[in-house]
Amino acid sequence: MEKLSHPWWSSAVVYQIYPRSFCDSDGDGIGDLRGIIGKLDYLADLGIDVLWLSPVYASPQDDNGYDISDYDAIDPLFGTLADFDELATGLHDRGIRLVMDLVVNHTSDEHAWFVESRDPASPKRDWYHWRPAREGFEPGTPGAEPTNWASFFGGSGWAYDEASGEYYLHLFSPKQPDLNWENPEVREAVYAMMRRWVDRGVDGFRMDVINLISKTLPLADGRQEQGAPYSDEVERVANGPRMIEFLEEMNAAVGIDERQLFTVGEMVLCDADRARAYTSREHPRLGMVFTFEHMSLDQGGFSKFDLRPLHLPELKKNLAHWQTALADDGWNSLYWENHDQPRVVSRFGDDSPGHRVAAAKAWATVLHLHKGTPYVYQGEEIGMTNAGFTSIDDYRDIESLNFYHEAVGAGADPAAVLAGLGLKSRDNARTPIPWGSDEPSYGFTRGTPWLPLNANADTINVQAALAASDGVLEHYKRLIALRHELEVVQLGRFELLLADDPKLWVFTRTLSSETVLVVANMSSEACGVPVDELPRLGEAELLLGGSGGDIQTLDPWEARVYLIRN
Repeated sequence: MEKLSHPWWSSAVVYQIYPRSFCDSDGDGIGDLRGIIGKLDYLADLGIDVLWLSPVYASPQDDNGYDISDYDAIDPLFGTLADFDELATGLHDRGIRLVMDLVVNHTSDEHAWFVESRDPASPKRDWYHWRPAREGFEPGTPGAEPTNWASFFGGSGWAYDEASGEYYLHLFSPKQPDLNWENPEVREAVYAMMRRWVDRGVDGFRMDVINLISKTLPLADGRQEQGAPYSDEVERVANGPRMIEFLEEMNAAVGIDERQLFTVGEMVLCDADRARAYTSREHPRLGMVFTFEHMSLDQGGFSKFDLRPLHLPELKKNLAHWQTALADDGWNSLYWENHDQPRVVSRFGDDSPGHRVAAAKAWATVLHLHKGTPYVYQGEEIGMTNAGFTSIDDYRDIESLNFYHEAVGAGADPAAVLAGLGLKSRDNARTPIPWGSDEPSYGFTRGTPWLPLNANADTINVQAALAASDGVLEHYKRLIALRHELEVVQLGRFELLLADDPKLWVFTRTLSSETVLVVANMSSEACGVPVDELPRLGEAELLLGGSGGDIQTLDPWEARVYLIRN
């Protein structure tokens, strides 16, 4: 296949579906594949190019499907392989590619590989990280864990197996044991599985915490810093010495570059230099990465639930840094929300009734006009807000529940802990999609939803969004169309203006004789604009936002996009 001068995803927009919360077709309260199939025309009308499907593989659902017990099977919660094939065909018939979640840092502890590995004499023992107790300690006693590593979900990163007298590594839940990628049999088993899905019609993979697959050996204690949950452990488990080798081997074994498959790697502790190495167009590794830098700027301590106000110039400069660093080599992924991140209009914007629509449109505008591949998370396109849960009983997320019970057990104020969850819990993005206002459970299910719907579902739902000619949904359609239509939006050089302004987000995108100017008031107050510091508008065309009048003052959350032809 001929290599493209620019990857096809440079003009693409991705839509992520979290299946259990999208649409339920059978009334069990959990979204499923047939529910998605019933909404394909809605997705096509939105204009997306790629559907990223969060895990639907067979799973005990300890971490909502990110604990996989059979990579080749569809979990009955979501349907059948026949349903999956129908979904893939329906998407392809509408010109939409299908991207699957690839979760191969770990499996479920109920996966056949791990079940077999529990036997110390099994050939698969070395498919996972099994280790004896720390020297001088009795196995199974406090402090006997092989290293001092913590789990990202709280507690130790090691689980004791009484039957064999050894420990296995799990960087997440104890039901998610880490695979040992040093074993070539593990790697080939993963690549063979990927090939089977590609042969079935999958067009690429979103790779879950992929830069944890190469760990620094030997597995050893991290340097403990007072108050830090992970010490320097993350340095030891992320971006290991064989990461590049593993990615290149995967690419060759699966034919990723040859088949022009879409790949995005979720990567913790990945700076722009590493991202450029992973996504360089000269080397067949990844199409792009998800970074977390901009998602930690409202974090005040070691935990993401320790809150601090967002400083807009800091966010602008962070994204601008990535734009510059990957301007000539590599590629950016652009996102505010996903299944792990809360709703942007509540987190960074203003979700009050008077400002929600404008704020949601403003955050969408600045994101989609950056250079890179934008991601739309289900419900983001209608301006969904955080869940508004007030009791720990409303939550289902293992990370949130573990954090709450550990923090409160250590003496933290329950109200303060709930406040952190209310802003940052993953469940904020996982509440079911309300499709209509006049149906049981707002059209999501005929039964009882697995997670409570938002209290504002009566006003913020797809039916209402479709009826609003100048609402959030229509705005997303226009943004997606702009990326398809204008090469300057796809490939134009980025320049940040007014970097230190605490309210205005202003930047340009330039390609040949065209410049796109974005001017956005990212606050709930009217804001003056220093027009003398902006490019002259002259005969500029107003592409989006505003009424085309005076730009010297912007209304709260008003964002405008101009096209200037030089």
